[in-house]
Amino acid sequence: MAFVKKYKPQTDIETYNSKKGYILYIFLAPLFIAVILALIERNISAFLLNLTSFGLFYTTAKMNTLGLANEFKYHQEQLTKAPKRPYKTFSATLLGVSTFFTATIAGGESLLIGLFLSIISSIGYYLYYGLDPRDDKLENIGDISADFVLKTISEAKSKLAEIESDIDKIYNDKILQDKLSLAVKKAKNIIETIQEDPKDIRVSRKFLVVYLDGLKSVTNAYTSMDEADINKNTKEKLNQLLEDVEFRFDKELTRLKKNNAFDLDVNINVLQEQIKH
Repeated sequence: MAFVKKYKPQTDIETYNSKKGYILYIFLAPLFIAVILALIERNISAFLLNLTSFGLFYTTAKMNTLGLANEFKYHQEQLTKAPKRPYKTFSATLLGVSTFFTATIAGGESLLIGLFLSIISSIGYYLYYGLDPRDDKLENIGDISADFVLKTISEAKSKLAEIESDIDKIYNDKILQDKLSLAVKKAKNIIETIQEDPKDIRVSRKFLVVYLDGLKSVTNAYTSMDEADINKNTKEKLNQLLEDVEFRFDKELTRLKKNNAFDLDVNINVLQEQIKH
């Protein structure tokens, strides 16, 4: 069913901003000072222990930043697989190890206190950050290969990003820039519609490849030329081409939405028959 989606609680995307990971870097400040003081005092043993602690906490913070960035990206996408590398799980574990090493080995605390602080730090990490997403977001794919769907969407988005980069370079022709931006916006609408119901992706992939490749070639060629070499006739042809692209995008979007509406009607009819019997 194209328009009927499983309930999911609302997610505050800002929670997954990778900047939240900077909190762990605060722990590096006192360790850095300890390393410098040990070096000044020429206490090699303390210097090496504090430096190891610093390295452990830095690695923890770095992995946490990567984990939060992956999670942010995961929640931004409609269709995606769960992150392959569980950076946040590694971070929670390494935070416990780092805390134990710093407290017991570098700090001289008892084994019991080191274990207690280690467990508390890992639990605190879990309560504040949570762990890595584990479920793939691949609803409504049916018998189509998930890799095929994700690859097609990824390629289309990559091409759109290149086109948008070229659009930013066309600052001398506002009309052309606006038309290209409109074409990109419509292409994004098509991609979003495909993500809602990927069953048409085999047909739409050919459409996206042909038109996005063509649009990318045009923008690349335009930006590679000197403004003085682009005459009025060339600009008129380009504007006409973009009008045709917009028309084709609108037509494709209408086709996709009609198919989705048809799927919904079919599922409603099937459900009504099941209720009768």
